[in-house]
Amino acid sequence: MTRLLVIVNHIESQPGLLTQWMISENIEFDLRIGGVSQLPEPNALSGYDGLIMLGGGYMPDETDRAPWLEAEARLSRHALETDLPQFGICLGGQLIAHVIGGDVRAQTGAPEKGYTWIDMTADAAQDPVFSAFGNRAAFVESHVDRIVDLPPEATLLATSTACRFQAFRIGNAWGTQFHPESSGQNIRNWDADKLQELGFNKETLLEQAEERGEDSQREAKALLTAFLDVVRSKHQ
Repeated sequence: MTRLLVIVNHIESQPGLLTQWMISENIEFDLRIGGVSQLPEPNALSGYDGLIMLGGGYMPDETDRAPWLEAEARLSRHALETDLPQFGICLGGQLIAHVIGGDVRAQTGAPEKGYTWIDMTADAAQDPVFSAFGNRAAFVESHVDRIVDLPPEATLLATSTACRFQAFRIGNAWGTQFHPESSGQNIRNWDADKLQELGFNKETLLEQAEERGEDSQREAKALLTAFLDVVRSKHQ
């Protein structure tokens, strides 16, 4: 059976829809919680077929607040070196970018919250994961930090009006700024006052979730399934 290592970096960035999708795809997953569970050593990745790293309110090098990120970066680096498929979401994607020499900055540019339109680049059409859907899709965003530069060997796959680096690939590693695992339920749990401080109205975000959520979940499921297909192909 295909087996994934899934790392949770923050209690507010849980696997969400990924859990039911992995179960529906007959995927066994080992869930580790940063700061609670011990992360495996890099050589233990030989016992897994892929790696998924979730989001969290930290910078990828902020090991003083989140000391497990150092071990997580080692896992990501080892996965890159051994060609093990990995998928990083928000902080997870930023961590991959950090590992490969990209530039990730805190509280930079305009924040993004709620269902945001993401545009695919021309390279996405040729990508084994991002070719799973069309040229545009709405996904949940929740960030104030972002990637501002990637090394030339990375391929930009998706962008948005407020954030250039929405998705990228290097080897068998994919990183996203957006949250394909999230849904309108996440937005319902957000603090309205904090959203207002960032310039967002919670009711407006919930209305957009009602309009865009069903299509978004379909696209997100296609994205994950395409990644799992890559994982399975490497497993054979």
